Amino acid sequence: MAGPRTRHAHATETRELILTTAERLFAEHGVAAVSNRQISEAAGQANNFAVGYHFGTKTDLVAAIVRRHAPEIERRRLDLLKAIQRSETLRDWLGCLVLPSTEHLASLGNPSWYARFIAQATTDPALRQIVIDETSASPSMRGVSEGLMRLMPVLPADVIAERADMSRHLIVHVCAERERALQEGTTTPRATWEGAAVGLIDALAGLWQAPFTPTR
Repeated sequence: MAGPRTRHAHATETRELILTTAERLFAEHGVAAVSNRQISEAAGQANNFAVGYHFGTKTDLVAAIVRRHAPEIERRRLDLLKAIQRSETLRDWLGCLVLPSTEHLASLGNPSWYARFIAQATTDPALRQIVIDETSASPSMRGVSEGLMRLMPVLPADVIAERADMSRHLIVHVCAERERALQEGTTTPRATWEGAAVGLIDALAGLWQAPFTPTR
């Protein structure tokens, strides 16, 4: 009979397998199109209720996938913030938005599914706010927001919020399209994730420095 340590190790291994499988299926087909039963079957689980047993609801599973990647992305962003905390250069602060994600995606190798998973989850009305809260409410993201507000004092608060939302959309979907192209072996605008990050920072610099029209 397996002891407690063996059972714990097996449960951990099963959880990791389910997370990896769910991330891939959600990325490829969309969250709403994939059932917990399909995830269990694809993960080779004899029990069709394995997802519910280990994670609870599909919403809980989505949050668990985000939390699986979040610590590494957060570590990278905190390191960048320490290096540029006194910077007055907009590109440095925009790099704190872009580089943690692109560097993490590069570290996953090819194929990876996380960028497409995030893109799918943030377009699902039932999950969008949960994913945004999990990815945008961290200490490092608050630090980036404060830095951008300090550098862009001419912009009203509502315009800053609008451009932050635009920035998130751009980063999420450009990364997802690049990840898809890499898996499919099709041409990408930039040869490396490092190059893709430079392109994103260029585009975001233009976005943040663009003129704005006051609303009435």
